[in-house]
Amino acid sequence: MSLTHLPPLREALAEHGLLAKKAFGQHFLLDLNITRKIARLAEIGAGDCVIEVGPGPGGLTRALLETGARVIAVEKDQRFRPLLEDLAQAAGPGALTLEFADALIADEDALIGGHAGHAVSNLPYNVGTALLIKWLTGSWRPVSMTLMFQKEVAQRIVAPVDAPAYGRLALIAQATSQARTIMDVPARAFTPPPKVESAVVRLTPRPDRPSAQRLDALQKLTAAAFGQRRKMLRASLKPLGGEPLIEAAGLDPQARAETVDVDGFLRLADAWIAQRAR
Repeated sequence: MSLTHLPPLREALAEHGLLAKKAFGQHFLLDLNITRKIARLAEIGAGDCVIEVGPGPGGLTRALLETGARVIAVEKDQRFRPLLEDLAQAAGPGALTLEFADALIADEDALIGGHAGHAVSNLPYNVGTALLIKWLTGSWRPVSMTLMFQKEVAQRIVAPVDAPAYGRLALIAQATSQARTIMDVPARAFTPPPKVESAVVRLTPRPDRPSAQRLDALQKLTAAAFGQRRKMLRASLKPLGGEPLIEAAGLDPQARAETVDVDGFLRLADAWIAQRAR
């Protein structure tokens, strides 16, 4: 059997008696026109290596395999093993590698075998943000990430400074990547339909990505600043250095976190590192 001769996804799900599990945040994307569009917007092609988290019945997986890419699918739900093994067999030797594991603790560098790789996923709603932070701040360096989130989360990733959705997620994403929304996906496209709309975000690494030390400092500072976002920085950052720290970064101690851009927070990170080195 080849990819072109696989049964429709709805038939495959029915054959295996599979339903989405709410506990895993599962919503199946079965429309191959949509999954093929995502693969195209991800700019995936023959010879590329892709990590996909949460393939479920394999709708996006099929679209990625059709490009000629090599796909490593990380799935926590063992119920999908027979269906995904059928897909791996149809794709041919070496095209699809299955890893039944928790993506939050998976070692992407080991999975991808030292190759440059991409992340393309319709992420489970309950782990999407945590996975993104892991990939933005961890040791794995994907060439690009094309990821589907709840639309509200996508807006938080791409939000500009002083926008209502601007916060920690925007800062960490935009300090490490160029991030933009490339596609909206209506709830009716999923089975079962979620209560919210979704969106696909594409992230490509910034050439001036902060060091691990700066990222660690940035995470601590944004946690404090946005943990009390209605307070002035001099109050929210008091435990980390207060006004002297803020002034060393060239910022106004009376400013609030949502008015400080990425460069401003990176200067705060540098000032905090310098303060601790004294």
